[in-house]
Amino acid sequence: MDGSAAVRVGNSWRARLALGFEMQGARTVLARRSHVGPLRVQKPFYPEGGACHVYVLHPPGGVVGGDELDIEVNVGAHAHALLTTPASAKFYRSGGACSLQRQTLRLAAGATMEWLPQDSIAFEGCNMRSDTRVQLAADAHFIGWEILCLGRPASGERFRRGACRTRFELWREDVPLMLERAQFDGNAPVLSARWGLGNANVTGTMMATGANRQTLQCVRDAVADQDGGVFTASLIDELLVCRYLGVHAQAAHNAFVQAWTVLRPLTLGRTACLPRIWKT
Repeated sequence: MDGSAAVRVGNSWRARLALGFEMQGARTVLARRSHVGPLRVQKPFYPEGGACHVYVLHPPGGVVGGDELDIEVNVGAHAHALLTTPASAKFYRSGGACSLQRQTLRLAAGATMEWLPQDSIAFEGCNMRSDTRVQLAADAHFIGWEILCLGRPASGERFRRGACRTRFELWREDVPLMLERAQFDGNAPVLSARWGLGNANVTGTMMATGANRQTLQCVRDAVADQDGGVFTASLIDELLVCRYLGVHAQAAHNAFVQAWTVLRPLTLGRTACLPRIWKT
């Protein structure tokens, strides 16, 4: 059901997408889906058999001040869902109102989710907030990343004005595995200082559960710094955390794809199968 006409407030959108994945026989199916406003999914794809690949679409192509996008995904017991997006999320300049993007991802017992969106671009002058919370059952598996680009240097645009706040939380039952907070204000010292971004405008974080020291070493051996950027990997208990800092969002994506290609067989028991949309 499309209720977009009912959720337009002035020039802003209130959009919601709810997805539910379940095991049916030997494969995962998109058993439940509902949307309000301009959030959609294409049909499920099965390029590797049982795992379900889904592309999350935002037809307007950009987020303006006052917009609210809410995505909720539930993966049932032993189901396996891979979600990605066909293009960058663009947060446009705001007259003052905040734009909010919220993702809530829940994984039941034995479930697997791969959360692999394209980058988010914070245009100069935007006022944005992005919140992601991942809730895992005791034996669920997760691989995911988020990439943020501040401004558009290729167009001569730096992040001199605006506000960008991000939050990423990863929980296993009631125990936090990773709690991340970041705030970037236009022309703030953190953007240029060596203890901050050091004039890099692209930052990314990737996380994978079920890792160990062998996994860590394999990723370090496989992924090299790209296009002047810096890639690092570290291990916190069972959680592998990869970081990227650089000036090209595509380089961050390439580095994370290389890490994912190594991680997938080691932590999920599956060879890498790139979503088809990445090749278009």
